[in-house]
Amino acid sequence: MNQQPAPSISLPERARQVIPGGVNSGQRNVPGLADLVIARAQGATFWDAGGRQYTDYHAAFGPPLLGHNDSDVAAAVAEAGRTLDLCGVGVTEGEIELAETLAELVPSMERVLLTSTGSEATFHALRVARAATGRRLVVKFQGCYHGWHDAVSMNVISAPDRVGHRDPISTGILPEVLDATLVLRFNDPEGVRAAFADHGDDIAAVIVEPVPHNVGCLLPDAEFLRTLREECTRHGSVLVFDEVITGVRHGLGGWQEIAGVTPDLTTMGKAIANGYPVGALGGRADLMDLFSSRPGAPVFFAGTYNGHPAVVAAALATLRKLREEPVHEHVFRLGDRVRAELPPVLASLGVPAVVTGYGSVFVTYFMDRLPKTYDDLLANDTAMFVGYRRRMVDQGVFELPLNLKRSHLSYAHTDADVDRLIETTEAAVRAQLADGGAPGDLSTASTMGGAR
Repeated sequence: MNQQPAPSISLPERARQVIPGGVNSGQRNVPGLADLVIARAQGATFWDAGGRQYTDYHAAFGPPLLGHNDSDVAAAVAEAGRTLDLCGVGVTEGEIELAETLAELVPSMERVLLTSTGSEATFHALRVARAATGRRLVVKFQGCYHGWHDAVSMNVISAPDRVGHRDPISTGILPEVLDATLVLRFNDPEGVRAAFADHGDDIAAVIVEPVPHNVGCLLPDAEFLRTLREECTRHGSVLVFDEVITGVRHGLGGWQEIAGVTPDLTTMGKAIANGYPVGALGGRADLMDLFSSRPGAPVFFAGTYNGHPAVVAAALATLRKLREEPVHEHVFRLGDRVRAELPPVLASLGVPAVVTGYGSVFVTYFMDRLPKTYDDLLANDTAMFVGYRRRMVDQGVFELPLNLKRSHLSYAHTDADVDRLIETTEAAVRAQLADGGAPGDLSTASTMGGAR
């Protein structure tokens, strides 16, 4: 019989006894934060179990654009719970309205299917692309992350000696699956053209984060995205924009609307619901109609939680608020402040650094020029990047202390928050310089790959 834990055992210790590593995602096991237990979150702030308060710029990798626990989203979820729960048959009015809304907002979305996660959306996008084309190969780009499934679980944050080689982020993947994925350099149109010249007849899909935010922020060259569209059109391949991060946060129409490049399929994630667990896949009607949600269609698609009333209500409330209130105006203005005001502060300390990003996203790289490719990011001073962020956490300002991770502003952040962010960054970098090294262990803070 299971026994209740002894009162003397701490929450982190209890977690490690029953949860491998004490956390439910590998990216939450952050060096230096092994004992962090979150107790409450509201607006731009969260509190740990000890009552300590943090201004949150990590924001769960970005989804809560409105801020944590937004009252309008919470009210919509509560109202849905009074009338509906999971029935697993048919469709609800909310699902129809959400699909209609996404189709109205996102240029590529003629048809829409809901999933529970962004990873499921990217998985189904590649499956239907292979089914439609009858081809084997998928193209992805170094530094882009598209979820946990085997075809794309490679070459994200790679160590220098793994760039240019297959670099899976997990063991247990069949070699033939890895062999069916081509990894190219981001922002390298010539490399794309060469890959299509060599393999175009067998490329089913190209999948890309239009802005690779999983390595901070690599802004795309216009020629690069146009080249993806041109080569996919010329060779009959499916172009997939993974807008799990860029969608909604950068604009209601996603990066495709900003860039004026329309993919064949688009994947979106929990940002459309301010962090509630939902994803979406949408695109060309002829591709979407291949899914078995349409009777007799050949590409299997299922998920009992797809379109759960609670997450649909959260998404509808989020999108409604984004359309009706000056959310983007507010977060873009704060983001402009950070990107304008941090560089002179860092320059005054004599630190080689560049501050980049877009809209509400910002990241400080410790290097002497703006990066365009993942290879450029290898020059980032990992010890400074991780070290100053750990010192920020100690001061109650939370930027995730993992190499290359971006930071986010929300509708709940204020100018006073930005003032404190800049002041705390200066103090943390100054302390890091004085100490001459990053506190703690960096062994797992710099890679998302290298599995053998």
